[in-house]
Amino acid sequence: MNVSNESRIGVFMGYALSLTTAMAVLWLVLSGHYDSTLLLGLGAGSAVFASFMAWRLHILDVETSPYHRLWRFVLYWPWLLMEVIKTNITVIRTILSPDMVLTPRMVRVKTLPDTDMGRALFANSITLTPGTVSVDLDSDEIIVHALLKEMTDKAGFADMAARSARASGEKPADKAGGMK
Repeated sequence: MNVSNESRIGVFMGYALSLTTAMAVLWLVLSGHYDSTLLLGLGAGSAVFASFMAWRLHILDVETSPYHRLWRFVLYWPWLLMEVIKTNITVIRTILSPDMVLTPRMVRVKTLPDTDMGRALFANSITLTPGTVSVDLDSDEIIVHALLKEMTDKAGFADMAARSARASGEKPADKAGGMK
């Protein structure tokens, strides 16, 4: 067995271990059975069997088991929460102003993340931000509807795209990350 096969097996074992652990913890939390040895054993066995089946089906990868990168999401969510709060204040000010001038726009935003998980995180982050909705997601761009013209800032989308890429485990390259 050469080094690349050994390291590949180590990576798969890490994915399998994190997936099994996550499923076992989820089963334990949702079932509430902490005192029955039989039920605890069956729950653990189910988690191991499901991970084994994911390995046999060749679907055990970073997207199946992203739990070992959870700390990156923990760092991303406070930033996203602050963006939601800031944008919410902007939308509230606009709606409560006496003249309420809305300037809706549809823009195409380049996606920086290369993985499906990164692109989905980026699109969902746009939708979670008040006043913006991801309408369509292609392989390299997202169509975004913005309630106000100032919400179509190229730098804001580029920053969110870079942070989404880092949170999903990618090292962002120097892509535009902006509008077309």
